[in-house]
Amino acid sequence: MALSEKRKGEGLVFVSSFLWSFFPIVVILSYAALPSMHSLAWSTLSAAIFFGIVVVVRKKWEELKDPLLWRYGFLIALFLGILFYVFVFFGLKFTTPGNAAILGQFQILTSFLLFNVLRKEGYSWEYILGSILMVIGTGIVLANGFSGIHIGDLFILASTLFAPLGNLYQQKARQIASSETIMFLRSLLSVSPLFLFAYLLQGSVPFSAVQAALPFILTIGVLLLGIQKTIWIEVLHRLPATKAVALDSMNPFFTLLFAWIILAQVPTIWQLSALVPIILGVLFLTDYLKLPRGYDRNEAPLA
Repeated sequence: MALSEKRKGEGLVFVSSFLWSFFPIVVILSYAALPSMHSLAWSTLSAAIFFGIVVVVRKKWEELKDPLLWRYGFLIALFLGILFYVFVFFGLKFTTPGNAAILGQFQILTSFLLFNVLRKEGYSWEYILGSILMVIGTGIVLANGFSGIHIGDLFILASTLFAPLGNLYQQKARQIASSETIMFLRSLLSVSPLFLFAYLLQGSVPFSAVQAALPFILTIGVLLLGIQKTIWIEVLHRLPATKAVALDSMNPFFTLLFAWIILAQVPTIWQLSALVPIILGVLFLTDYLKLPRGYDRNEAPLA
């Protein structure tokens, strides 16, 4: 891949990270009017409508004739549109945006395990150390005032198990279709199961509640589940998934800042200290920091 494409991918990561930093904050604000699963279902519906319009305007309907795209679409919807966001939305009921943003960085480790270990893409001592540091940073957040199991934090951690699988199939889908078509299919296939889950788990809600939450629904659906996710697919198209997820670690900084400004949640010393090993882990995972040794790691990989 051309260097310019990689640089473009790295630039898009910054834009994606900035936009996504608002996600946990806006989701929590939406809970004032709607229960968590209903907020997710309506936001996903707004994303499906948005991408449906984009696909029509850009005349991308022909891409939907590919049966392989539908196969990838079902898997993407399962791992990202449903499982990932169900765990995230439930988790945000019981934890802070700052914690969610920091614990979400555990996705760097799960992505590394999938792409670099299970898929045999090779890994170095730097990657091992970086992964360990990621676990330490996550442990610092979980240990804060430990008095038992923090269900919200555990839900956020569980969500990171599904994200790499979804990213894998988004990479594959992007080889045969445009980002907007992939997002339309993902949103469309996720809507019905999410509304069913919302009804079974949290009952029905009056339409007046949906109207009250409409600004948040549109922000989540169009901007965050829409435009931001389109940018993210373009990032995955230009960068290795592990590197893309690692570079996205700017997200906690933005989230902590905006949660402080918008929700008046002052960052704790635990949250700030957890960023130290996480940042170091990211630097090792992205090869910006290397361990000294007398041989070229490319000539003697661990796997």
